[in-house]
Amino acid sequence: MNPQPDDADESTDDPGGDRDGTDSDTDPATAAESAGTHAAETNGSRLTDALWARHANPLSGWSRVLTLPILMTGIYTRRPRLVAFALGFAVFNPVLFSPPDDADAWMTRVVLGERMYYRHREGRGAVDLLNYVNGPITAYAVYAAYRRRPVATVVATALSMATKFLFVGYVARYYEQNRERFPEDVPAFDRRDA
Repeated sequence: MNPQPDDADESTDDPGGDRDGTDSDTDPATAAESAGTHAAETNGSRLTDALWARHANPLSGWSRVLTLPILMTGIYTRRPRLVAFALGFAVFNPVLFSPPDDADAWMTRVVLGERMYYRHREGRGAVDLLNYVNGPITAYAVYAAYRRRPVATVVATALSMATKFLFVGYVARYYEQNRERFPEDVPAFDRRDA
């Protein structure tokens, strides 16, 4: 066991010689830039938190469920405005709704769980396969709609939505199981007892 030097002793742990942990040779401009970077990261984090909170509104999640069928309909019927609407709605949907009042809705827990899962997962899990498979299935649905193959369009769209629902069901459970483990990801509007 090594004794710790008391405050009066000189320490070699601080190469700058300052006892407060700062480097006496630091340029004031560098220090200001560092403070600005920290402020930008904090502001970015707050912006990200605000976006996720808005996206956690169950109206956001449930309305997004309709996006893929609307997109496929637009492609199949050759209606570019419908395609543009579906794509635009998918992009802007997360900010269209205000944050929810609570986290009682399943779809709210889906969104909170998705964020928590992606922030804390360790490696790739079997559930990630659902998202990897979903991409090619959705691409095939787009192709089938473009080629006007009604059965293939409907089946691929349904399969794409099913794999997505399996994934979001998982992340909703993940949120419930990990609320205490990752309290930093539990928003203030989730006031349920853990």
